[in-house]
Amino acid sequence: MSPVAHGVQPLPDGRYAVDLEPEERELLRGLAAELEELVASEDPAVARLFPAAYRDDPKADEEYRRLVRQSLVSGRLEALATLRAARTASLTEAEAEAWCGALNDLRLVLGERLGVTEELYDRGIDPRHPDAVELSVYGWLTWLQASFVDALASRLPTTE
Repeated sequence: MSPVAHGVQPLPDGRYAVDLEPEERELLRGLAAELEELVASEDPAVARLFPAAYRDDPKADEEYRRLVRQSLVSGRLEALATLRAARTASLTEAEAEAWCGALNDLRLVLGERLGVTEELYDRGIDPRHPDAVELSVYGWLTWLQASFVDALASRLPTTE
């Protein structure tokens, strides 16, 4: 029997239980591998991962990119590698945070490729839509990322 109903739950030992089917884990590994190949490229969908830091100052933005782009790429690649390497049903806090970041990157790139908008989800996805499968994957990634955010946030100190 699985430790959680489905998704991510904090465990008493400080780790996080991740209940995914083997096919879901394989899908995540495949998506992460694809994004690893793209993340350092100039692919327009990947540009969403590196928005302008200085929209009104192209020279300052170019300098910012020159100084930090490689560090940002490295961080994203590390998070994707952490996601791909996970073989157990529980993660450390650092691994859970890496998964959350990697899921965000996967969603951003897939959403950019699919032209995802809020209106699209407000209307609902027609199963006959040519991208229905990919849109379903996007929705699942969104749910999984939210599950990680909720689990990680549950350990934050409360203020009263």
